[in-house]
Amino acid sequence: MTKLSETPLVHPSAEVTGTTLGRYTEIAERCRIHDTVVGDYSYLMQDCSAWVATIGKFSNIAASVRLNATNHPVERATLHHFTYRSGDYWEDAAPDDAFFDRRRAKAVTIGHDTWLGHGSTVLPGVTVGDGAVVGAGAVVSKDVAPYTIVAGMPAKPIRERFDRATAERFRALAWWDWDHAKLRTTLDDFRDLSADAFLEKHNG
Repeated sequence: MTKLSETPLVHPSAEVTGTTLGRYTEIAERCRIHDTVVGDYSYLMQDCSAWVATIGKFSNIAASVRLNATNHPVERATLHHFTYRSGDYWEDAAPDDAFFDRRRAKAVTIGHDTWLGHGSTVLPGVTVGDGAVVGAGAVVSKDVAPYTIVAGMPAKPIRERFDRATAERFRALAWWDWDHAKLRTTLDDFRDLSADAFLEKHNG
C-alpha cells in the first residue's frame, strides 16, 4: 500500500481538471473530478464524480459517489444537451453559456469529517454539514445539518451522531485544523476516548 504524503495521490486512470487538492488527499481509480476543491486528508474512492464542489478536510467518500449531479432543462422543449452543448453538433453554433453559468451557481459543499456512503448522490446546491453521514445509495436533495446521519431516496434524517451541544463543541474545537504532528500525538485519544472524554481532554 502506498503511504500518503503531503503530495496528493491521484491514480493514473483518474481524470482531474481545474481542481485544488490538499495535503494527504487521495483520488482513486477512474474518478472524474472537475472544478472542485478537495480539503486536506480527504479521499474519493473508485468511480466517484465531482463537479463544482468544495469538499472539506477529512472527508471519507466511498466508491461511486456523485457530487453535483446536474439536471437537464426540464422546462425546455427537449431535455437533450444539443440545446446547450450545441457546438458539439454544429460548427456555427455556440454553447449556451448562460445555462452553464446557472449550473455553476449551484455548487455543492461537503463539510469536514464527513462520510458519504457507497453510491450516494448529492444534488446541485446542497450542503452536507460538518460531521454528517450520508447512507449508501442515498440521494441528497436538501441540506444536511452538521453531525446528522441521513439515508434514503430522498435522504431523510435517521439520527444525530451526537447531541447538538456536543456537535457544537466539536465544531468549535475544529480538530481538523490541527497540524500533522498534533494529529499523531493525539492518535490514541482519537482511537480510545469517547467523544465527551476527547472534548474534555482537548478543551472542546
